[in-house]
Amino acid sequence: MILHGYWRSGAAYRTRIALALKGLVYEQQGVDLRTGAQRSEAFVALNPQGMVPALEVEGAVLTQSPAILEWLEETRPAPALLPADPIERAHVRAMAALIGCDIHPLNNLRVGKALRETFGADQAAVDAWAARWIVPGFEAMEALVARYGAGWCFGDAPTLADCYLIPQIYSARRFNVPLDAFPRLMAIDAAAAFHPAFIAAHPDHQPDAD
Repeated sequence: MILHGYWRSGAAYRTRIALALKGLVYEQQGVDLRTGAQRSEAFVALNPQGMVPALEVEGAVLTQSPAILEWLEETRPAPALLPADPIERAHVRAMAALIGCDIHPLNNLRVGKALRETFGADQAAVDAWAARWIVPGFEAMEALVARYGAGWCFGDAPTLADCYLIPQIYSARRFNVPLDAFPRLMAIDAAAAFHPAFIAAHPDHQPDAD
């Protein structure tokens, strides 16, 4: 396996967490989004969308982190990142989508760049924009964790929902979003800080990190 990603990309981060939780060995190829490496001819030939992550595996190139994580769960089912019960699986997928669909796309690198270059936003304005979407999303996640969590987002072991949550908390801190109102999410973040898979996947521990 070869994972093409960027150390600080939330989508690449969640993919690294899932790979680590599955205990899989893979090679990393850094794609520096700040320099436009994702638009290079070589990378666009690999992923026509020009985005990370892209996972080379078994002669194929998989793109879009939700598809990669679902593929991992289907082909490497142990340890499971989705519950066995279909209703519970739907709950976990919904928690992941809350972050992956409704929070993350609105505060990623290219959106921040557009806010600065097209609308003249300074860092304070970019931070306020990110908080506008992160805070209500985290309010909903806090309530869902209260309903379903038992140490992690759903139950007492990491699931796909945690793969999404931890990178979004990392992003929230980068945008100076206050997090004191989310004690359950912070407890999960604290547990992840001591979990080997989450430690290995952390941006600071990647070969292309600054």
